[in-house]
Amino acid sequence: MQLLRDIWYVFLREMLLPLRDPFSLVFSLLQPLIFLALFGPLLGSAVGAPAFGGQSTLQWFLPGVVVMIALFGTSMTGSNLQYELMTGSYERILATPLSRSSLMIGRALKEWAPLVVQGLLIALVCVPFGFVFYPLHVLFGLVILGIFGIGLGALSYSLALVSQSKEWIFWAVQQTLLFPLMILSGIMLPIEAGPDWMQAASLFNPLTYLVNAERELFAGAVGVDTLLGLAAAGVTAAVGLAVGIRTVHRNTH
Repeated sequence: MQLLRDIWYVFLREMLLPLRDPFSLVFSLLQPLIFLALFGPLLGSAVGAPAFGGQSTLQWFLPGVVVMIALFGTSMTGSNLQYELMTGSYERILATPLSRSSLMIGRALKEWAPLVVQGLLIALVCVPFGFVFYPLHVLFGLVILGIFGIGLGALSYSLALVSQSKEWIFWAVQQTLLFPLMILSGIMLPIEAGPDWMQAASLFNPLTYLVNAERELFAGAVGVDTLLGLAAAGVTAAVGLAVGIRTVHRNTH
């Protein structure tokens, strides 16, 4: 019970940041909307309709954009921790009786709430443009993304703790891993349109299964892709939290 209470306190503290500055949450929606408006219409003519599995371009592309929001947002959360490390606020938190595990778990859970809000807003904005909205399926897809975001956020925080004296290391690792993962998952273009070696490499990318699950759910279906995406998100969350909690303990003793 003490651990759960500490996690709740940390979660509330972290949630105050976006609540005090809601403009940043709204502003972060501009990039995915630009992708949908400018890149989406090019897909049909560039790749061909059969590559979308019989779906409309928007119905196929929107889930990938929502995954991209989660990927960009949660992978950069460690930069907030780096700012706290530089200002000394993180050291003040360590002086409190909060458990060290709650510091990581509470921060990671915070990544879920903004992700759900952003995903729902993007889906609702696209309804007038032909997107078919399946509320329960979309909500389940956002829950899966939230689980994935918890793991990725924890890994981002761990990287920030490890590289606290060299900020450039955080950004070098984050940027080096971000774009290959995104491209090899088929977020922007159907991976089936790529060469055989890219299709083989995508099988080792957990983001691939997450993207496939979101596309299946956003199309109003539940199947094998959904289960595989849920498993990939669960493994990412478990590994991220395990690495994160261990990193926090190693850096506070």
